[in-house]
Amino acid sequence: MEYPLVSVVIPVYNMEPFLGETLDSVLASDYPSLEVVVLDDGSVDASYALARQYAEKDGRVHVYTQLNMGVSAARNRAISLAKGEFILPVDADNKISREFIHNAVNVILQDEEVKVVSPRAEFFGNRSGEWKLPPFSLKLLARKNIMDTCALYRKSDWERVGGYNEDIIAREDWEFWIALLKDGGKVIKLPDVSLYYRVRSNSKRMTDRSQKKHVINVLNQRHPDFFERELGGPLRYRRTWSQLINKAYRLFHPSVSLVGENYVDFSYWVKALPFCFGDSFGSLIYKGRNELREYNYKGKDLVIKSFAKPNLINRIVYGLFRSSKAQRSYEYADMLLKAGIGTPEPVGYCTERIGLLFTRSYYISLKSECPYVYYDLIKKHFDNQEQILRAIARTTATMHDHGYLHKDYSRGNILFRETGNEVKVEIIDLNRIRFMEIGMEMGCKNFERLPGTPEMFAILADEYAKARGFEADECLKLMLKYNSAML
Repeated sequence: MEYPLVSVVIPVYNMEPFLGETLDSVLASDYPSLEVVVLDDGSVDASYALARQYAEKDGRVHVYTQLNMGVSAARNRAISLAKGEFILPVDADNKISREFIHNAVNVILQDEEVKVVSPRAEFFGNRSGEWKLPPFSLKLLARKNIMDTCALYRKSDWERVGGYNEDIIAREDWEFWIALLKDGGKVIKLPDVSLYYRVRSNSKRMTDRSQKKHVINVLNQRHPDFFERELGGPLRYRRTWSQLINKAYRLFHPSVSLVGENYVDFSYWVKALPFCFGDSFGSLIYKGRNELREYNYKGKDLVIKSFAKPNLINRIVYGLFRSSKAQRSYEYADMLLKAGIGTPEPVGYCTERIGLLFTRSYYISLKSECPYVYYDLIKKHFDNQEQILRAIARTTATMHDHGYLHKDYSRGNILFRETGNEVKVEIIDLNRIRFMEIGMEMGCKNFERLPGTPEMFAILADEYAKARGFEADECLKLMLKYNSAML
């Protein structure tokens, strides 16, 4: 029988008094295909030297060192250096049973849906007795860390979730288990005690308790969809009461959200946006009255637009009578695409009220692949500038033929990219589209906020006139008449 390689990873920081016991217990394992990766995280005691002594005696032990960067960084580097198909993290002051690895591998190999195999645990040191952890459930994992770091999983799953988060300075294993398991997978607990957990007054588990608010804030930022699904909103500082608090909050802050049929699995994330959108959310693109942020979710690069809270009258209007700007942006984007007019694909929207008063709304779309905006035609030279201008004019004409008048048709809301001999044009910031019959004068007036030279407008007018059956000279006169940004 071939035994897949298991890599036991042991991050070490000033663990000289305990590391020997830990290594002895791991090396006594009855599993025949094993390596031990010890990563010293800048210890100032003799931990590294002790680990090197073990490596000299046993070829299964590999020892590395780095400047102190924290347990997550140390564990990630150790796993990156590991060659095993399976990973078993072991803290440098704990011990495992002789049979643990063998039993865990037998279980995980039987079922591909098994993501994690965890041990029963027993305390030693300053405390004795069994560590009675509850049966695994996602809803319970949303409220508390119900698994120790020491559990067997596939290295491919570590890669899939991006490893242990290095921004969280406590309970990093809790965040990792959420990332690993929130989208499905079984957790199997072995029936026999296989982990011996050392309790001491200055252990990391004890000192981590002071970081409660930091941990909860990071978890909410990284997994808003998970907490929305399991708790109906964010994890609260009073964790046990999170679900009840969220239900009460939603009574007074009702929200409406919608996602496109291609993005059904984005539903909980979109619904959670009012809770998680903020300074630490994604990457800032623009911040003014409204705010634009870029975010990657499930492998998709998204742009989220948060619309500013309107004045009191509009809060009443939007709350009772009129669709929000986010809802209109979503619906108008879908409408443009069906008409063959380019715009970033809409993903969804979310709105929130306080009672009957509207507060905020969020529109989500795919990030455009167009690298340029109309204003780039002014700032730099394009060899095919005429072709670009004609493509913009045709797109404008198509909108007008359908009766779509973009009331904010400006230099930053027209995107384009060159693909071979073609130019792709996309229109953004759609919430101010109006619907009406658009004649020549109104259509030409719609170009009024676009900067350009007379030569540029001559091209725009010529192509726009061709597309709509107007006289080019008349269109040019009207464009020049109404334009306030002539260069």
